[in-house]
Amino acid sequence: MPARLTLISHAPTSAQRHSAFPADEPLEQSALTKLAAINWQPPRAHHILTAPELRTQQTAKALNLAATPTNELRDIAYGTWQGRTLADLYAEDPASIAQWLSDPNSTPHNGESIADLITRITNWLTTLLPEAADTQTHTIAITHPAVIRAAILHTLNAPLHSFWRIDIAPSPSPTSATTAAPGPSAPPQPLSRNTIQPTLTSTKPNKNPRQTS
Repeated sequence: MPARLTLISHAPTSAQRHSAFPADEPLEQSALTKLAAINWQPPRAHHILTAPELRTQQTAKALNLAATPTNELRDIAYGTWQGRTLADLYAEDPASIAQWLSDPNSTPHNGESIADLITRITNWLTTLLPEAADTQTHTIAITHPAVIRAAILHTLNAPLHSFWRIDIAPSPSPTSATTAAPGPSAPPQPLSRNTIQPTLTSTKPNKNPRQTS
């Protein structure tokens, strides 16, 4: 059996509800209540990780997961856009928003580009999965929608411009994303109704994450 990596998106925050670029805000109380009501019993895992932000650590705790903060799972850095709404930024500078949405190498916010995020997550997966593949381990990671998108692109060997085509719903809602089958070139499979968030399985990490065609 190959190594398995389960990625769980954090629960909703006020920034998501207002279509704002996140700061380190906490989860909404209603989201915490819903997570607690699930009383989720996590599957056996050899490693349980979380991004360092408050919202991911709160999600882990609410899902009964004793997770270790891991800096590589941090959210994309939004630079000067942090804490601001997309609508306000578009009203001020629509060209910068259009550039960011169309060019994965752009950094109009003076933060981290989509391409750099994908490289970061690719490097993390490359160090995580080969070691785990030899021992058939299961790793659970609570992180951010952008990070999960990056992991899916890497696993499917998809072009960078596909980043915005992947929809990652916050926990505990079902997600409309897909689960990658073993290997970077295998076709995506639909999520099970019982899956909280996408699960990625990979034993051969893609060595060319920047492929655009």
